Amino acid sequence: MRLAPLAAVAAFSAAVFTMPAQAAESALGKPSGTISIKVKSADVGVGYTWGDARLTFNGKVYRYKVTGGQIAAVGFSESESKGTVYNLHRVADMTGTFASTHGEATLGSGLGGAVLENKNGVRLKLESDSKGARLSAGAGGLTFEPLK
Repeated sequence: MRLAPLAAVAAFSAAVFTMPAQAAESALGKPSGTISIKVKSADVGVGYTWGDARLTFNGKVYRYKVTGGQIAAVGFSESESKGTVYNLHRVADMTGTFASTHGEATLGSGLGGAVLENKNGVRLKLESDSKGARLSAGAGGLTFEPLK
């Protein structure tokens, strides 16, 4: 059975346009857990972020204190992020600082996303929902410390 030319183009386009998303996903590494993060950020020039996180890894939940900062920022915001953790082999590899370069522009509420990585090769792919009034740009990071 021969496909009509328009149907063939549509089938080819669907296959091609899903490949980059799949390739990008596999480039992050192997999914190994999920994470949810709630933080607040207050900024006057240099930003400061604080809050907590919950990691689900190997069927267990781990809690963390989260602190961080941004090089250039002004304002205040509250953010809730959820995402996937990649390349986590031991829970101890989650502790430490995750770096990223990104920006935020929140006035009222906004959506965003980021990919962060630490020195152990653990990556976080996050989707965020923010509220407040904040403008930031440049390098920043989040540090995770286990809560006992």
